[in-house]
Order: sequence, then C-alpha cells, then structure tokens
Amino acid sequence: MESQVALVTGASSGIGEQTALELLRRGFTVYGAARRADRMSAIIDAGGHAIPMDVTDDASMRAGVDRILAEQGRIDVLVNNAGYGSYGALEDVPIDEARRQFEVNVFGLARLTQLVLPAMRARRSGTIVNISSIGGRIYEPLGGWYHATKFAVEGLSDSLRVELEPHGIRVVVIQPGAIRTEWNGISRRSAIERSGATTYAAQARALVRVLEAGDRSSAATEPHVVAATIAKAATARRPRTRYATPFNAKFIVGLRRVLPDRVFDLVIRSVFSPTKEELAEQHGDEARAAEHHPGAADRAAA
Repeated sequence: MESQVALVTGASSGIGEQTALELLRRGFTVYGAARRADRMSAIIDAGGHAIPMDVTDDASMRAGVDRILAEQGRIDVLVNNAGYGSYGALEDVPIDEARRQFEVNVFGLARLTQLVLPAMRARRSGTIVNISSIGGRIYEPLGGWYHATKFAVEGLSDSLRVELEPHGIRVVVIQPGAIRTEWNGISRRSAIERSGATTYAAQARALVRVLEAGDRSSAATEPHVVAATIAKAATARRPRTRYATPFNAKFIVGLRRVLPDRVFDLVIRSVFSPTKEELAEQHGDEARAAEHHPGAADRAAA
C-alpha cells in the first residue's frame, strides 16, 4: 500500500514535532516545516523530511508545497500547527503585533490550505487538520488578540468543512488545553512586556501566575498526547469535526457550552483576579514612578 504523505507546520518543537514523529511511526511519509530546518533533526533521524517554511512568506510556502508534490506527487494530510500566543491588554498591544499574530495564526494557515487544495481536489481525497485551542471556545483577560485568532480558525474551519466535503476533503479542528510547550513561556513574557508597567500591570501579573501554575500542574499534558489525537483524526475513516484534548480541555469546552456568558465571566474573573499582593505591587510601582516622574502615574492610569 502506498504511503500517505503529510505536511506538518510548526514542526521544530512541541506539538508539531511530536505529530510528525507520531505520523512517521504510523507509516506516513512526513515533511516537517518550520522557519528553522536545523531544529528538526529528530524528524530527519526518524526518517522524515525537513523543509524551511515561514507561514508569513508566500514564496517559502509555495516552494515547500511544490517540493513535496515534485517528490511525492501528492499531499494527503496537512496539519496547520504553526502559531503562537501573544498576550497583553488590547490597549497596550501595538496594532502591528496584532496583525502579525493574525498573519501567523490565521492567514498563514489559510494560505497554505489554498496551496495544497488543488492537488487534494484532483485526487478527491485529503484531510486538513487545523490546530486551534480551547482558546477558540473560551476567553481570558489580556488575551483578546490571541483568542480572536483562534475564534477565527474555528469559524474558518467550519465553513471550509462544508465547502470541501463535496470534493472528498475532510477538515478537522484540534483544541488542545494546557500543554507543556514553548507557547506558555512566550505568552507569559509577552503579557509582561506589553502590560507589566501599565494600568493593567496587576492583571498581567495575575495572568502570568495562572499560566505558570497551569504549566506546573499535573493537569498539564505533554505534546505527544495531542499528537496522538491528531494522528487519530488524520487516520480515521470518519473523523469527528472537533477533538478537545486532553480530558481537562473537554471539560472546559463543555463547561463553556452550558454556562451563560455572565456566569462564565464570573468563573474567568475568579481565576484571573489579581491578589492583594499583585495589586499592592502595582500601586507601589505607580508611587515610585510618580516620585521620579511627576504625572507618570496619572498618565498610566488614564
């Protein structure tokens, strides 16, 4: 039987790397894609291929897809995993950074899907797996731009699923919960960089505290668990439209489904509310700023 061919983006670490390795174990011909091909040695050592690709660079995406089609003649599975989380109060995040997050998390995903679709349509076969997040179903303070991208991925995937079904192409959404990857650290740093010295500082510190606790929690899962779910979806005869993983992600998504907005707001506020210490630290920062720069605290609070 001819080996199926998979393209996995964001494959230099975390979920993407583990997905590439899992698909290789299941007999796929796998191309891992990332900006830095030198970070995909584990995939090469396991018998896969590594291609440099930046999902914000159309030329690199075209070159990657063209290479796979030239070498294999087909792409059976596309795993759109490339993405990142950039946090900070909406007021504090430069609009260029917001646009960049959409470029990576949404437009890059959509453009790469455009590029693989002609070959999939010609074969009347293919599976597109879009990595969303439980963040495409819930929300957090200081996460507006990130959640907006994941809500967009969810809506795009739903439309695409019914659009492509007549052409024999399946579209699946994966909604990871707390996973131990680089994502958490990047998100924490961005929250502090953007809002750690503004009127939202206490909320930024609270967010970082919650994210750090989540990373240390026994509820946080290793990337290979998500990879196994992705492989299951890619190989299922009739995959589900969505897979929340692990179990705590299913619970959170289910909770959001049944709770009214105002009640869920209360849940979110209770989790992310700053402590007295975090509020006091912000007030102390504002007082020190006022001592050295009269009027600075008033401007920060404006």
